[in-house]
Amino acid sequence: MIPYFQIDSLLVGPLIIQVWGLLVSLGIIAGLSVAYYLTRKIFLSPNVLLDMAIWALIAGLIGARLFFIWFYALDYYLAYPGEVWKFWQGGSSSLGGFVGAGTAIWIFAKVRHFSFKELLPYLDVGAIGLWLGWGIGRLGCFLIHDHPGRLSDFWLAVNFFDGARHDLGLYDSLLGFLIFSIFLISFKYLTRQRWGLVAGFSFGLYAIARFFLDFLRATDLSVSDVRYYHLTPAQWGMLGILFVLTFLVTFNIIVRRKVK
Repeated sequence: MIPYFQIDSLLVGPLIIQVWGLLVSLGIIAGLSVAYYLTRKIFLSPNVLLDMAIWALIAGLIGARLFFIWFYALDYYLAYPGEVWKFWQGGSSSLGGFVGAGTAIWIFAKVRHFSFKELLPYLDVGAIGLWLGWGIGRLGCFLIHDHPGRLSDFWLAVNFFDGARHDLGLYDSLLGFLIFSIFLISFKYLTRQRWGLVAGFSFGLYAIARFFLDFLRATDLSVSDVRYYHLTPAQWGMLGILFVLTFLVTFNIIVRRKVK
């Protein structure tokens, strides 16, 4: 099992750096760097990628914060509204991040007059960068242990003070790195078949894995995630992602058959 240790902040001279925010920032930089490299390699426009990424990042951060406040801690933030803006202290929802970023990319495509087909290559390279950044950023969640799971004797469980538990921050980080590795290796093959497969398959894989991983979240702690009809907000969100992906695949098949 993994010994319990917690690193909330680092003292660098007079500065106090929050570890969660630091890892998220490093994840964004690393993810954008990889996506930028792939964009240049396959002769896409780096400027389009960077513009789209800025839209997605800003909206994703806002969506992540708003969803966390609304679905996880509304009473607290109603009592302490001044805490709403303290992003650097943590408190975000991955589901809200996906919704915010997805909405921003849709608006970006409309404003810049991109068709869905023209957008697909950028979604593929963006997905590769996203999963690398996700793995790094979720390490921040692991280091501050803000996603404790159920009691377990699993070899990757963390030895918390009340017993060994799954740590969903660690698992989500490993999942991000795994998806990044799989689709970076298969990037050339999949993109030769069709643009959009990397983004579609990687998000589908994440949604399925995340749905089942959330059953490992703690239910016996004061910080346990809220449930809606026995499922976490993230699980409902993953079902929504799978529904959207299924709809897009079905729609694409129908369009292709009509063209033939």
